[in-house]
Amino acid sequence: MELRQLSFFVAVAEELHFNRAAARMCIAQPALSAHIQALEKELGVRLLDRSTRRVELTRAGEVFYDRAVRIIGDVGLSMDVARSAAGKAARTIKIGTVYPATIGVLPAFLSRIGRKFPDVALHVTSGSTSDIIRGLENGQINLGFIRPVENIGSLRFFSIAHERYLLAVEKTSALALRSEIEIEDLRSEKIIAFSRQNLSYSERYFSEMFETHGLTGNIAYSCDDTFSLVSLVSAGLGIGFSPEWTKDLPNRGFELRPVRGVDLKIGLGVAWSKEDPTASRDDIIDIARSLVQPGRRIPVLNPTPFYDRGIRS
Repeated sequence: MELRQLSFFVAVAEELHFNRAAARMCIAQPALSAHIQALEKELGVRLLDRSTRRVELTRAGEVFYDRAVRIIGDVGLSMDVARSAAGKAARTIKIGTVYPATIGVLPAFLSRIGRKFPDVALHVTSGSTSDIIRGLENGQINLGFIRPVENIGSLRFFSIAHERYLLAVEKTSALALRSEIEIEDLRSEKIIAFSRQNLSYSERYFSEMFETHGLTGNIAYSCDDTFSLVSLVSAGLGIGFSPEWTKDLPNRGFELRPVRGVDLKIGLGVAWSKEDPTASRDDIIDIARSLVQPGRRIPVLNPTPFYDRGIRS
């Protein structure tokens, strides 16, 4: 079994399409298929179910994918450790980020990293907090801008900012004329809420709040992400609670208003693995910590440190 075979399999498992995986790995599609077949023959199990319409992982394929990702990550981490021991700088810094950081603290961080390490390549990928944590654990990501988590095992985290959630209302609605809104004002409105299998902290908060105030029956529309929520609000279909960073979206058709009694603030911070020699370098962590220097305003987000356990989004 060769390491490149594992890389080829990971690409197919993530793309679930041989042509796309072949393009991603810069290899001809027939050659990629041959490598996957050789890997399955060596393992003695089928990793993929193929048809003319789609490609799917078998149960064995799902298990093997998790192990393959970890093996590839361990090899990359071992190379970084060896280079670090020899006094050589990292060649690439891989950063994972949730969206609020992308338009908030990330640009300042990237600017400082670029000046400090002009010869180091930067790769940025977006995802959920749980996705980024998995990337940190398997070595695919060096540094993550995520929602707060606890320091468990090799995972390390510090908070750098927090954001408020406010009520998004369509620009021409009567509620947009109010400086502050009461909970009772929501009873005559259609509410837009998130509907995902694994609710984040903020979604659980609002679900419980709607139930407490008898507003669950007002939920008329649901969506999976913040952009969809503010689009529905802008279309005049209802109201919904949105993070404060959405006020800086261009050409927005909604306004954000505080609701008396609703004061949800959710943290944002930096996470890394203490076993990763790239992320654990003092200068990189110091650059991240510098984003919360007293008196410095972080774009979009409030720079006051905030910690809220167990948030995933």
